Amino acid sequence: MARPGQRGSGRARTDPGAQRRRAPRPTEQGMIPVLAEVAREVDRAVQRPPTRPVVRTKFQVVALLVREERAKVRADADLTASRRVEQLKRLDGVATMLAKIAARDTSLLALLAEDAKVSDAAHAYKATLMREGGLEPPEAPAPVAPAAPAPGVENRVVPRSVISRQLSNPFLAPDFEAAAARTAPRTHRLAGWELLEPLFRSFEVAATGAPACMELPEPRPVSVPAGRALMPHQAQVVTAAAGGHRTFLLADEPGLGKTAQALLAAQAADAYPLLVVVPNVVKTNWAHEVGMWTPFRRSTVVHGDGDRMDGFADVVIVNYELLDRHAGWLGDHGFRGMVVDEAHFIKNKTSQRSKHVLAIADRIRARTARPLMMALTGTPLINDIEDFRAIWQFLGWIDDAKPLGALVTSLEESGLTPADRGFSAAARASVIDMGIVRRRKIDVVADIPARRVADLPVELDGAAGRSIRAAEAALAKRLVERYRAAVEWHTSGGAVVEGIDDQLVRRVAAAELKESSSQAGGENVFTMVRRIGQAKAGLAADYAAQLVRNVGKVVFFAKHVDVMDQAEQTFADRGIKYASIRGDQTTRTRNKNIAAFTDDPEVQIVVCSLMAAGVGLNLQVASNLVLAELSWTAAEQTQAIDRIHRIGQDEPVTAWRIIAAQTIDAKIAELIDSKAGLAARALDGALDENGASTDVQLEALVGLLTDALTADGVV
Repeated sequence: MARPGQRGSGRARTDPGAQRRRAPRPTEQGMIPVLAEVAREVDRAVQRPPTRPVVRTKFQVVALLVREERAKVRADADLTASRRVEQLKRLDGVATMLAKIAARDTSLLALLAEDAKVSDAAHAYKATLMREGGLEPPEAPAPVAPAAPAPGVENRVVPRSVISRQLSNPFLAPDFEAAAARTAPRTHRLAGWELLEPLFRSFEVAATGAPACMELPEPRPVSVPAGRALMPHQAQVVTAAAGGHRTFLLADEPGLGKTAQALLAAQAADAYPLLVVVPNVVKTNWAHEVGMWTPFRRSTVVHGDGDRMDGFADVVIVNYELLDRHAGWLGDHGFRGMVVDEAHFIKNKTSQRSKHVLAIADRIRARTARPLMMALTGTPLINDIEDFRAIWQFLGWIDDAKPLGALVTSLEESGLTPADRGFSAAARASVIDMGIVRRRKIDVVADIPARRVADLPVELDGAAGRSIRAAEAALAKRLVERYRAAVEWHTSGGAVVEGIDDQLVRRVAAAELKESSSQAGGENVFTMVRRIGQAKAGLAADYAAQLVRNVGKVVFFAKHVDVMDQAEQTFADRGIKYASIRGDQTTRTRNKNIAAFTDDPEVQIVVCSLMAAGVGLNLQVASNLVLAELSWTAAEQTQAIDRIHRIGQDEPVTAWRIIAAQTIDAKIAELIDSKAGLAARALDGALDENGASTDVQLEALVGLLTDALTADGVV
């Protein structure tokens, strides 16, 4: 047992503040040697698990004091530059030691979160260490009633991988390089003038009839992965970002590749880590696009509490609905760029998602000099210009009361005031030059194919997604059992089977397909594909509703009645007028619904049966269609697209194919394309009949069985 005044192991003590330490040597005066000594104690203790509460308290207190000491060193104007560098280097050494300790016991990471509770024992121990370091601890504040938390704060989380990243770089200092550029110029010419309303009004009174678009540079060659090609209008935005432009309101029509432009602009601007805020339906597609356009950058998608996310990823993708839960750490993660997709989602500044987006953007600008900020929306700029108030604020062009930075400088340099006749035209031009980019399909028709298929991967969450993945696993297991039984029968007769026997795989798959086609009930490839279609219905309808908001009329195709029913209910709930074309309609009803879609401007969507409406219709009033379910042949898919790609169609046609990621749905899509010879999702109008439905069904089962055997180690 240690004598009074002698250092011991601390096993019999519960109050870390009661332990005495040796007096620091004269060369070790101050807080840093005290913190280093305690960190070494914690390191030794963690190597002898379990980590006791007293050790956890020491770890938390040292981390808190390291942060405070670093802030003090940075703010101390009396320190010489060399002394400041020396102090910061020593503090970095202690922080590195804490990071190594947390790597041994990851439960300590929770103590570093912003909302981590600091116990009374920790407060007392902190005061003890401050006295040992020659500091006077602050007086304990008088107890007060706890304040009510801000809405949503009680639900905030910090994913474990994010904490790990913070530990690897615990002192992410703000970058004040562009602070002066963000400050309004000191001038009084426009002082006292109301400027925001004239700016918004300028888009109504000074409209030229042409899309609002900044002057873009000539496109320069952009490095893209093999097999990919960037269209000239896309390369213009990337070239502008490479040249130093950092704010964009990218309002190209859907189908013109806004996602690729944003990702390559981030690469050109080195805006990593990059935060991407998107609607739920497209967040899986964004991760897919990162892999296609910037394959050397890692992406991560935030789901739920972020337990599966990668805090070290280059691109963090989160949907609007999760901002409330993750807004705390997102603002402090050190992002150098932020993209907001379908940016019209934040038009209501009183909504929680708008408040979170604006708050995160402000914190990114406070930390990072000239971050890349991009708002993506296909909505025309001429309509409801007030809706873009929040978007301009997100981009840093304005605040609640006035224009900011380069925008107010441009207004000052015009020499005009809102009372002058030419002010509206000059103001509109000033805003556009801040980074508004608007191109329509018809404007860049020479750049894009006359018709194309664009895949939109979606992730099936919730009970439906789990059920489908379980059914697919059960089907794969049944196929494997049949294959093993066939191998056993063959080997019992003297045959030798090495690795995966492709012919045997095809026989097993063909037997399963024949049985599935003849059986009335049970789980098989056909019922599973139908369930996937049902699970995708809501996501497909959601995306169609977004397209309507951006481009006007949309054709929605599905195979099954229940998928059509669910989609129509979604449209009705959102107040979107639709027409319906089904196989059980009379000719009169069918013609009436077709006329409603083609002639009535208020009818925005027509919901079509893939079988009943695949031929004999003329729907070229639309140039976008959504394929909610996959057919078994490329011919059916092409016939559906031909309903809008007909004589009289003066715009390029885009078919948005909704694909359930990580399911057999994705395999079927690949097979349809390979059978039809589709290259890079572009259609050339030639119809290849090689892809018969039975071929695709058989190949889908062959692929499922082969993947399952490979996963089981059969090679």
